[in-house]
Formats: sequence, C-alpha cells, structure tokens
Amino acid sequence: MNIPYNSFGTRQRNHCPICLWSKHVDDRVGDRRSPCNQSMEPVAVASRADGEWAVVHRCTGCKQLRMNRIAGDDDELSLLGLALRPISDPAFPIDMLPRYRSMR
Repeated sequence: MNIPYNSFGTRQRNHCPICLWSKHVDDRVGDRRSPCNQSMEPVAVASRADGEWAVVHRCTGCKQLRMNRIAGDDDELSLLGLALRPISDPAFPIDMLPRYRSMR
C-alpha cells in the first residue's frame, strides 16, 4: 500500500495503522486527560451517521467503548477482519437458528 501520510484521517491519528490498536488517553476527544491510559482493542467497524467509517475500540482497563475514524492508510486486511468477525465468530450458535424454507 502506497498512500501518502497526508491522506484523510492521518493528521490526528490515535491508532496503529497496521494492527488498529489504540491507547485510552482521552476523556473527551483530543483532551489527553484520561487517567486510564490502558490499551484499546479494536473490536468492530461501524458506519457513523454521516457515512464515515470508524473503528470501535474497547478499553482493556475500564471497558469503555470509543469510535475512531478510519484513516486513509489503515491496513485494509485488518479492517476487513474486523468487519467479518461477527460472521466468522458469531455471538450465538448459528446452527441453532431455524431453517427457513421457501413457500411454494
């Protein structure tokens, strides 16, 4: 991937562009006042109301959830892995769902 570092979302990055992990440093966006200071695990991707995509992080210390915008040079395979996680590792047993048959 050869994307310049001035691409969207890279000026105020708060996560690693390869593994997508972050650190809990803010109470409010940009204030750097969180006493937690623990690692934040990327757990999902989501679409914001304005259509922008974000990585959802969960703090490994206090368990707080945060959404952080995806940057132009974030690793596509890491993002895809997060997007596919609910399909590859569902929160409930899929084989227990009822089978739907077409009505003929």
